[in-house]
Amino acid sequence: MYAAIGVHPSDCGDLTENDIEWLKDLSSDEKVVAIGEIGLDYHYDEPDREIQKKWFIRQLELAGDTSLPIVVHSRDAAQDTYEIIKDFRGLRGVIHCFSYSAELAREYVKMGYYIGVGGVVTFKNGRKLHEVVKEIPLESIVVETDAPYLSPEPYRGRRNSSAFIPYIIERIADLKNVSYETVERVVYENAADLYKVRADGQTC
Repeated sequence: MYAAIGVHPSDCGDLTENDIEWLKDLSSDEKVVAIGEIGLDYHYDEPDREIQKKWFIRQLELAGDTSLPIVVHSRDAAQDTYEIIKDFRGLRGVIHCFSYSAELAREYVKMGYYIGVGGVVTFKNGRKLHEVVKEIPLESIVVETDAPYLSPEPYRGRRNSSAFIPYIIERIADLKNVSYETVERVVYENAADLYKVRADGQTC
């Protein structure tokens, strides 16, 4: 098992520089492969947006210092997230649980980011994500669960699990008009590239 370390925007209100130093110390462990889930969440009023931005930027700086990829959470904060990330050229990572437009997805792909696709791609009302999957290269997609949330059909509403990932792969294959095996192989290679973990479980 490997870990991403970071403080979610919903929990960043009490962060201090000591916490950032603690994360930096943790990042030296060989089992830590990313900084995340970090980002912005404007769905609720707290923490204050300026506080969220401050600690998002600080954790992006941490990612740069440690040369680790980032796992980005962005909810109802498309423009601010993009504007902040584009100032950090040289970072790479995944825009987790992507929920924005195909146009914005293409911009992230141009910067070298992967687009995280989860159970929503199987929903009938997931048309926006369907368009994203159709528009961007398969080589820019990673699959994910967001467990325990967002279980794919036919398990929508139940506790999510990595055991359901085949349903996500199947739907992507349908949208891209390629074989299940092709999607399975490519998204596996994408994840291995992102987190620098080889098939034998060793980091590279």
